[in-house]
Amino acid sequence: MHCIIQNNNFTRITGGLFTIREIACHHITAEIARLCKEANYQLEEDVLNSFKKACQEEVSQGGKEILTLLIDNAVIASGESIPMCQDTGFAVLFIELGQDVHIVGGEFEQALQEGVRQGYREGYLRKSIVGHPLERINTGDNTPAVIHTKIVPGDQLKITVAPKGGGSENMSALRMLKPAEGVEGVKKFVLETIRNAGPNPCPPLIVGVGIGGTMEKCALLAKEALLRPVGQSHSLPDIAELEKELLDRINRLGIGPSGLGGRTTALAVHIEIFGAHIASLPVAVNINCHAARHKSTVI
Repeated sequence: MHCIIQNNNFTRITGGLFTIREIACHHITAEIARLCKEANYQLEEDVLNSFKKACQEEVSQGGKEILTLLIDNAVIASGESIPMCQDTGFAVLFIELGQDVHIVGGEFEQALQEGVRQGYREGYLRKSIVGHPLERINTGDNTPAVIHTKIVPGDQLKITVAPKGGGSENMSALRMLKPAEGVEGVKKFVLETIRNAGPNPCPPLIVGVGIGGTMEKCALLAKEALLRPVGQSHSLPDIAELEKELLDRINRLGIGPSGLGGRTTALAVHIEIFGAHIASLPVAVNINCHAARHKSTVI
């Protein structure tokens, strides 16, 4: 005997040995569209609170003024539902798909891309994506989005939309270190990347660092690190200590808010790690500008 429970967005089918939850593509598309707009209009509270804390601690008068303007800008953007930055980013989607979910009513990836298309059009968000990286013709709807999907236990679908600006992405970097370079090599590379970036990625920054894995896994770790609440330390004590040391050393570079000097070059350094090959020590630095945007929902 099967039990079927339905509403407008999903169907739950329960049998003797299984439960399958069906989620309709049209609902996924609508949620993606909403998240695209909200992510560009509203900074999360952890980012806003870090601005306020930095404003109190900043020694540079110019730096204080920049941080105050960033707070005002975020409040206006949220209140008037307008983008906090003219660069509304490459739409990067992080998907956690429960293994007991069945997507119905269309193709999953097409539903995701259509959500981005609708969100950027409805929200009058700048379309920044070209379809061919060499021919440089704008697609007109900010697709294709970059999609990272994980299959996880359960019957829910978690979606995170993280618009990523071009300026900060351009200053990001990856290097395949020799294992003998160790933690000192990691520190040197991270500091070198931030120093070379200077004012270009629009500080104050969130600095995501990936250590380990293969080349592409390392880069993904660095981007995933940007999703962690600002200032939340890694669960491993040695990595948490490395985050703290790097943040202190970055903020002693003197780049400051908008590159005009001061101690607030970065608001946080977040590190994620993964196993590495015996011959490799990959390190990636993914820089986020002060518009550290992402919104999530669970269906």
